[in-house]
Amino acid sequence: MGSLARPNPYHPYDCCSSVVGLRHKDGGEGIDQGWYDGGSIFFAVFIVIVVTAFSDYRQSLQFQNLNEEKRNIHLEVIRGGRRIKVSIFDLVVGDVVPLKIGDLVPADGIVITAHSLAMDESSMTGESKVVHKDQKAPFLMAGCKVADGYGNMLVTAVGMNTEWGILMASISEDNGEETPLQVRLNGLATFIGIVGLTVAGIVLVVLFVRYFTGNTKDPDGTVQFVKGQTSTKAAVNGAIKLFTVAVTIVVVAVPEGLPLAVTLTLAYSMRKMMTDKALVRRLSACETMGSATTICSDKTGTLTLNEMTIVEAYIGKKKIDPPDNAELVSASVLSRLIDGISQNTRGSVFHPKDGVIELSGSPTEKAILSWGVKLGMNFDDARSKSSIIHVFPFNSEKKRAGVAIQLSDSEVHVHWKGAAEVMVASCISWLDTDGKQQPMAPDKINEFYKCIEDMAAVSLRCMAFAYRPLDLKEIPNEEHRGDWSLPEDHLILLAIVGMKDPCRSGVREAVALCTRAGVKVRMVTGDNLRTAKAIALECGILKDVDAPEPILIEGKTFRTKSNAEQDEISEKITVMGRSSPNDKLLLVQALRRRGHVVAVTGDGTNDAPALHEADIGLAMGIQGTEVAKESSDIIILDDDFASVVKVVRWGRSVYANIQKFIQFQLTVNVAALVINVVAAFSSGEVPLNTVQLLWVNLIMDTLGALALATEPPTDHLMDRTPVGRREPLITNIMWRNLMVQAFYQITVLLVLNFAGKSILHLKHETREHADKAKNTFIFNTFVLCQIFNEFNARKVDELNVFSGVLKNHLFIGIVGLTTILQVMIVEFLGQFTKTVRLNWKLWLVSIAIAIISWPLAVLGKLIPVPSTPFAEYFSRCSFWRKKQDDGAAQESSNAPS
Repeated sequence: MGSLARPNPYHPYDCCSSVVGLRHKDGGEGIDQGWYDGGSIFFAVFIVIVVTAFSDYRQSLQFQNLNEEKRNIHLEVIRGGRRIKVSIFDLVVGDVVPLKIGDLVPADGIVITAHSLAMDESSMTGESKVVHKDQKAPFLMAGCKVADGYGNMLVTAVGMNTEWGILMASISEDNGEETPLQVRLNGLATFIGIVGLTVAGIVLVVLFVRYFTGNTKDPDGTVQFVKGQTSTKAAVNGAIKLFTVAVTIVVVAVPEGLPLAVTLTLAYSMRKMMTDKALVRRLSACETMGSATTICSDKTGTLTLNEMTIVEAYIGKKKIDPPDNAELVSASVLSRLIDGISQNTRGSVFHPKDGVIELSGSPTEKAILSWGVKLGMNFDDARSKSSIIHVFPFNSEKKRAGVAIQLSDSEVHVHWKGAAEVMVASCISWLDTDGKQQPMAPDKINEFYKCIEDMAAVSLRCMAFAYRPLDLKEIPNEEHRGDWSLPEDHLILLAIVGMKDPCRSGVREAVALCTRAGVKVRMVTGDNLRTAKAIALECGILKDVDAPEPILIEGKTFRTKSNAEQDEISEKITVMGRSSPNDKLLLVQALRRRGHVVAVTGDGTNDAPALHEADIGLAMGIQGTEVAKESSDIIILDDDFASVVKVVRWGRSVYANIQKFIQFQLTVNVAALVINVVAAFSSGEVPLNTVQLLWVNLIMDTLGALALATEPPTDHLMDRTPVGRREPLITNIMWRNLMVQAFYQITVLLVLNFAGKSILHLKHETREHADKAKNTFIFNTFVLCQIFNEFNARKVDELNVFSGVLKNHLFIGIVGLTTILQVMIVEFLGQFTKTVRLNWKLWLVSIAIAIISWPLAVLGKLIPVPSTPFAEYFSRCSFWRKKQDDGAAQESSNAPS
């Protein structure tokens, strides 16, 4: 991400002003006083450069810190037999690291244990082929991805000593990134600059024509240029003076602060989003999130706490109450169940000498292991009684995980666990509580399904355990075992359990806030549709208990439909149950084809395509795999849906802050440009000189950007609809506000320019002092108008512009600093800015004129504006004009000759 590339606000025009100022004054006044004007310009430009460079440097440091945070991966290691979480920066040689599908290998190492472990080494070798790892091929390289299976590795090299570290040391990473909003703002700044340059060119030509034809006069009526009489030196000085006027107009017109504003607001937002548990990986996501129209959210861990406990259990047709009452189950059934629980898991149980048993693994595995311990399972003892032959890691397509184990008596059992209804459909028999095998008759299947539906209806996540005995002769030898698929049918059902995963507190309010903001929340989960429905009703995602299809739909139903049918029903889908990652991808594609800006949450490796396809991919920071995080734009550090909603607020805030600054800056641009152009055309003099306008530029650009680009988000942002992809940067509301303020400033200041001497009672003063006093009053009033208008820019579409202003200490500080500096410039720095001191009455009049902008802003906001952007009206007019011209041309061509 790094420091954002953007144009330097120090323009060649400013350099021209400085050089021209020095040359002109030196020629006209001598070195003692002639340097004031050019020196002032140079100092003003120097201040702008220093402030902007310091701001850039600070943003660069912030982006570096965010990059460090992004690279700070937390992972599990085994130390002293206990699994603990450490930062990747704290990994040391000799650590044992458990690996599972979706992980990035954090260091170089060798395999200790491997179960169907396969690596994607394309990042190192360039070969996309998946490489299987075991004791025969044990070497692992940092940066590679676990494509399948799981196992443990021993760390042999870390950091820059790994193969990946050596490779990265020779590569210089380019972190420059320009977001779409920056591109649009650069385009806008360039367009305004071209307009300003064009106007300045026209003014220069007009002034030159007036000057060299003898129509430009001094205040006392003396003609400045008389052909054949005026010396060459005087003519050159006069021409340079006019050229300075043109350069001044350019200085006013070029909005150098636009790129700085977007840099500031992005950096500020990214830093604040970190405190709201969101780590931004791609800058453009900050902006895009403000345009999101729908969020496809996972259920487990995002809408729920991901703290699972088994609260219901059925063994045979009998409900075990409480679920950990081992006395209700025969020893043979319990033995089979404990075999499946202890061996068919990636988790572990640690028994400290004194203290509570520690469980590790996913929340689902921890819930199952906890249940097993309560049933009397000794984890280490149970695992030592059998050995693992082959593993089938959990697969989100098949909704199950399996393991083949060899018991001490040479008997082989294949144990499966997975989605309850999927497992029941694969069973041909079941064990009752006494350990007797019973056939799976149709009525019995319906009984089991009824148990599953009853548990799902109360938002329990249902899982079943089954096994199948095999003869040792059916097992392939070790060489061919890697390609062996564990048998998935003819299973014997052991148990069905229901796990409770409560909704997160505040998730209902977060969903309601999204709905109010025009963002539709959809739940896409691999769980049973009835479980998903119950949680959706609890979260407020689903309103109707009897919602029909396709509002409630299963993944397999959606995936069988054609693209046209998927597009049609995608708008209506609210809950998708039993969905695979590919179903989520299909839904994202369908919604995007319908014009939606889609945000997707995901945590698994298989979610990577959907995260990549979505406009904004949101990976989970706790449960998310490294592959999912790499495919995402933003990482939700606490896995909470409420944090996703905060990201939406920040996304809208970025766009709103940029619009506030654009409105503020263009008001200054338009007012200053019109005042100087009109004055230059009428008298050849400008009331606002170059030094004064450079100070105004400093207010507009650096200080204005700091004040307005760092406004925190408000709840009002969530009362708006999402920002459209094609929505203009300058809305009709902004045009209205801008024109009201600019018209007021232009009117007042032009009246002061042409009639200021009589209005301010300066006719009795000397001509030189009267002109300076009038121009100083115009400059002071103009600056104070911008300071007061800065408050108006805070709330583009709200009447109360002071709401929350005292909470924004930076804004208050910048307004205070600007005011103090303005007083110092007028009262103490007149030699440099060509101003004179104003008495307290003129200060009060300046403040009174400026403060009128507040009630004027309120009145302006009562003026209704059309919802259709003004740009569309112009395009329609040009379209109709073109159509009429084409019609006329057609008629003339058809007319008889």
